[in-house]
Amino acid sequence: MITILQNGRLIDPVSGVDEKGDLWIEDGFIIPGRETIPEHSQVFDLQGKWIVPGLIDMHVHLREPGEEYKETVESGTRAAAAGGFTAVACMPNTIPVNDCASVTQLILEAAKSKGSAKVYPVGAISKGSQGTGLAEYGELKEAGAVAVTDDGLPVLDSQLMRRAMEYAGSHDLLVMSHSEEIALSRNGTMNEGVVSTRLGLRGIPVAAEAIMVYREIALAELTGQRTHIAHVSTAAATDLIAQSKARGVQITAETTPHYFTLTEEAVGDYNTNAKMNPPLRTEEDRQAIRKGLQDGTFDAIATDHAPHSVIEKELEFDQAANGIIGLETSLPLALGLVRDGVIDAMRMVELMSSAPARILKVEGGTLAAGTVADVTVIDPDKEFVFTKESILSKGKNSPFIDWKLQGKAVLTIMDGRITHNELS
Repeated sequence: MITILQNGRLIDPVSGVDEKGDLWIEDGFIIPGRETIPEHSQVFDLQGKWIVPGLIDMHVHLREPGEEYKETVESGTRAAAAGGFTAVACMPNTIPVNDCASVTQLILEAAKSKGSAKVYPVGAISKGSQGTGLAEYGELKEAGAVAVTDDGLPVLDSQLMRRAMEYAGSHDLLVMSHSEEIALSRNGTMNEGVVSTRLGLRGIPVAAEAIMVYREIALAELTGQRTHIAHVSTAAATDLIAQSKARGVQITAETTPHYFTLTEEAVGDYNTNAKMNPPLRTEEDRQAIRKGLQDGTFDAIATDHAPHSVIEKELEFDQAANGIIGLETSLPLALGLVRDGVIDAMRMVELMSSAPARILKVEGGTLAAGTVADVTVIDPDKEFVFTKESILSKGKNSPFIDWKLQGKAVLTIMDGRITHNELS
């Protein structure tokens, strides 16, 4: 059967297309349109809604295996599809850590049988993410891993990180860095500054991120290998990344909606749903992140979707786990940047689809005929209240609960199959 998306605004950063038109899908692929509509076709009249390449989140935590009470591949990808995502890259800090082929294969098998989005496993940099010896990258790559990281933990040994970059490069695997100087951040719970002092909480200084970002840039420059900086939260790190790109270092970087939307003030009276690592920073940092999205310093918007249960979150602030969910709020928050004039629609789609596909070297990110039919339809004007009851993720740990949001994915198509539909 042919699926036809009619009268939409086609936005494709790869081809530079931004125009009114139709999109035809058959047998899982985008096909050229025809003059007449065949019988038994499935037709959606979109009335100006946006048709974009399927969104790709290159930084999520699906918790499976080991912590399925927080999230599973099934529940996480269902939330992803509702958020407009056709693919996600999942971090390796599962139980056991994804440092070998067997765990990678388990994740892929779960995605194949139960997934509402494609899942790209990311393997660990070091065995068990212990930071003492490298994992077997050849085995991980062959099993289906697209990158390596010890996300959640920094690689403290600079020599090990250098070897990781060189070894990963030989297998065409991206290295993703969790950039944190533990000696400065240890036992910290929020950004170090006036607010942490007022609340009596131990702070994490900006330098904890900036120092490690500087090291990763230096090592990437030394090795000549492509390196990706995850979840950037500070103006200082943003500036370092911009300078390195100007020198031609193979650095890419991501930030998240919470860093361009919220500041440390969101902690309020010890709100654990505003606790994450790196922490929310100052208004100056937030504005720098927004500028970095505008000027090309950042290559991608990711969520760092980190579901937790009440067991980990309903505790004293300093005891609560770091992390928030983000798959179902990322798109409307990013659309806020478009409404504010920070970026245009084409740039938003690049940050959330085309660029992640390019960085991870995976399919998708374009609406070109002959390519896989991973497509998201967005209603940029649709308003809704993000309630705890509406959340599809198992995790309900979001600082955006009860926010009135604007803009939503109303149709998500993966490999030509509808995975989320609010149109009919």
